[in-house]
Amino acid sequence: MELASRIEELWESGTLEPAPVEEAIRLLDSGQIRVADRAGDGWVVNDWVKKAILLYFRLRKVEPMEVGGLHFLDKIPVKSDYADRGVRVVPPGVARYGSFLSEGVVLMPGFVNIGAWVGARTMVDTWATVGSCAQIGADVHLAGGVGIGGVLEPPQASPVIVEDGAFIGSRAVIVEGVRVCEGAVIAPNVVLSASIPIIDVTGPEPIEHRGVVPPRKVVLPGVRDKDYPAGTYGLQCALIVGERSAQTDLKTSLNAVLREFEIAV
Repeated sequence: MELASRIEELWESGTLEPAPVEEAIRLLDSGQIRVADRAGDGWVVNDWVKKAILLYFRLRKVEPMEVGGLHFLDKIPVKSDYADRGVRVVPPGVARYGSFLSEGVVLMPGFVNIGAWVGARTMVDTWATVGSCAQIGADVHLAGGVGIGGVLEPPQASPVIVEDGAFIGSRAVIVEGVRVCEGAVIAPNVVLSASIPIIDVTGPEPIEHRGVVPPRKVVLPGVRDKDYPAGTYGLQCALIVGERSAQTDLKTSLNAVLREFEIAV
């Protein structure tokens, strides 16, 4: 609490003090604090942690870096404690300092930005991106080319949250603080933002959600017609077409869902 109060003071005054800012980022990097925490059925944003990240950017200077023979020019160094954390990283996968990767995470040649949290045994597949402050649960699969957007500003804004056991298909994009609840299955090429409707079409009447995919729901890309002066055109939406079984093993139920709805990895 003392550190949080000091970060708030620095943020309000507009001054820079390296020691508390660097301590906050160290704690973020080691997983001792995080941008958002689970609170009951929802999540609470720790906006002081976001403010610490923004202050850290102001402190840092762009400088040359060399990592394993690769050369960069940036403000933020990359993580280097993978072996100690029990994390597997395949070249040229990169996680920035200030992100946290739990034990058993596999990072293929993708990218994890500062402030992000990745839970145990999660796979970040080839060319997948985990944006700044995104919160990814345990046993999640982010398939190839998935784009998880960063939500760093404003500090009070909720980050993208993908809860435990979710599957995100290839080239899916999730941005603007969307929450994918536990065990949900997002098919390839689905785009989810705060304004894109997520429509449950499994019953006699459509039920519309925005910004949240309920637990264990199976979501496919869709189009909804809208009339304009120049004619009727299809606008992007997402369709809830089924539900993943809650009674069976996570892996077994996922495989069954992928086959039933012909969802590619």
